[in-house]
Amino acid sequence: MPYNKASDISNPRKGHRLKDIPAHDPFVLLHQETNTYYLYTTGIPELTDLERNGVLVYKSKDLLEWEGPYVVFEVPDGTWAHPQHGTWAPEVHQYHGNYYLFVTLHNREKILAEPPEVWKTNHLRGTSIAVSESPEGPFTLLKTDGPVPPGDFMTLDGTLYEDENGKPWMVYCHEWIQVIDGTFEAIPLKDDLTAADGEPLHLFKASDAPWINAERNPNVKPSVYVSDGCQLYRTKGGHLVMLWSSYNNEGYVQTIARSMSGKLEGPWEQLDPLVEGDSGHGMLFKTFEDVWMLILHHPFSTPESRAKIYEVEETEDCFKIKKPRVDLHG
Repeated sequence: MPYNKASDISNPRKGHRLKDIPAHDPFVLLHQETNTYYLYTTGIPELTDLERNGVLVYKSKDLLEWEGPYVVFEVPDGTWAHPQHGTWAPEVHQYHGNYYLFVTLHNREKILAEPPEVWKTNHLRGTSIAVSESPEGPFTLLKTDGPVPPGDFMTLDGTLYEDENGKPWMVYCHEWIQVIDGTFEAIPLKDDLTAADGEPLHLFKASDAPWINAERNPNVKPSVYVSDGCQLYRTKGGHLVMLWSSYNNEGYVQTIARSMSGKLEGPWEQLDPLVEGDSGHGMLFKTFEDVWMLILHHPFSTPESRAKIYEVEETEDCFKIKKPRVDLHG
């Protein structure tokens, strides 16, 4: 059997610890109505008894013991995405009375460009949005003919952001595979999140981070810069910050940027990494006890990857790591 007891969708159960759960790109939703934490992660046939790629959820009352897994989404037939080609970076947001799943889908059979025109084959990849009345799904795609960002862009890791005027945006990563120096961009959404509502806005590029410039490998041709895992938050002092991930010469890195204008368009300044040691694609959440936490995955490789939680200190203009919560991981 290719999966362990913590990823067996035919037998969801209580009592899982984070060390038991294969987790990549973890995302936590707090459900205030039931005082429940929902942990979303990718569900793939190789690690579960799924027949197609999907999204799994585990739920907990205390962040210590988790119940699941439950399937909340599977890539359906008859859409732009291939059911066997992946579901990356699932996250669920409560918005205007419903729950919206942002998930990166793929179709490797739909080629955008091939060598020698480009250095590496580009195929259709991008974030779609699905909706449900419950955080436990099932989620139904709002748009089936293509991803929300432009279809000729290879994109990933789209997330929801509401600006100071209440306008919804999808902030996403433009793939280094396509642009070499990966970027972060934002596209306005219609109020019901059914589709884009304007043109993309460039925010910054991965190589803007000085620690990436200092750590890049001059022997790699071309020199590529990964943009990954964007999440936006506003501090108690009103400063807008973005979590994001990339690589230095020691592996995957969780880092942070800050908008110097306090607005989405920036300009953005790059701050020191928060967590190194092959850790990243994190998100922040505040517990029911009003404590800030960072959850990310470590290590990067699958199936070894597990969710890891750190306590976080919120300052006027940023967030700082306090310590890993060892009690949560045992």
